[in-house]
Amino acid sequence: MLRIPLLLVLASCVVLAAGCGGGGSASGPPPALLHPAKLTAKSPQLYTVTFKTTKGNFTIGVHRTWAPLAADRFYNLVKAHFFDGVEFFRVVPNFVVQFGISPYPAVSKAWEHATIQDDPPVGVSNGRGGVSFASAGPNTRTTQVFIDTGNNQGLDSQGFTPFGAVDSGMDVVDKLYNGYGDKPTPQQGDMVEQGNAFLKKHYPKLDYIKSARVTQESNPALP
Repeated sequence: MLRIPLLLVLASCVVLAAGCGGGGSASGPPPALLHPAKLTAKSPQLYTVTFKTTKGNFTIGVHRTWAPLAADRFYNLVKAHFFDGVEFFRVVPNFVVQFGISPYPAVSKAWEHATIQDDPPVGVSNGRGGVSFASAGPNTRTTQVFIDTGNNQGLDSQGFTPFGAVDSGMDVVDKLYNGYGDKPTPQQGDMVEQGNAFLKKHYPKLDYIKSARVTQESNPALP
C-alpha cells in the first residue's frame, strides 16, 4: 500500500550521474551504499537516531525487540549515511510522512533486491509517531520508511510492524511541507531513476534530511 512496486521500473533504469541536488554530496554517495550485502551489522537493543532536516531536528527511538530485522536494516542505513539528502516525498497530514528513496540512482539500483523478511507483530501499533518500513507486499521492505502522523492502527493488520517511534520533535515532523500531499507518490519510479533531480524540478518545496546519525546506543538485559 505505502510503497509502489518498483522492481520492473528498476530493471530498466538508466544509472545517471551522481550530483542529484537536495542535500546529497555533489561528489556522489558513500561507497558503502553501493554494496548493501555488506551492511548487515546487528543493531543495539535500543538506539536513537537524530535527524537534522530543513525544518529542524527530530529523534527516533528504535526498539529491536519490536522488529529485529527492521531495526537492523535501519541501523545499517543510518550508519552508512543513506538518509543524508533524502527528501520527504510523501507528506499527508494526519496520515504519514514517507521517505527513503536515495538521492542517487546508482544507490537505488544497488538496493533493488536488498529486501528483508517481514517482522511478526508483537503488539506494537501504528499510533501517532510510530515508525515502520514501507513495502510493496509481503517481504519486500528495502529502504523506505514512514512516520505515522495520525493514529493508523488500521495498518497493523497489513504487515506494517513499527520498529521505533518519534521520541522528540514531532512538531518538526508536522511542519514538513505538505502542499503536494500524495501527488508525488505515484511517481516513485521517476524518483528512483532520476534521484533528487526529479524532485527538485517538479516538487521544489519538499523538505529534506540534512543528516541522520545514531546518537545513542544501549544493550539492556532482556527480560
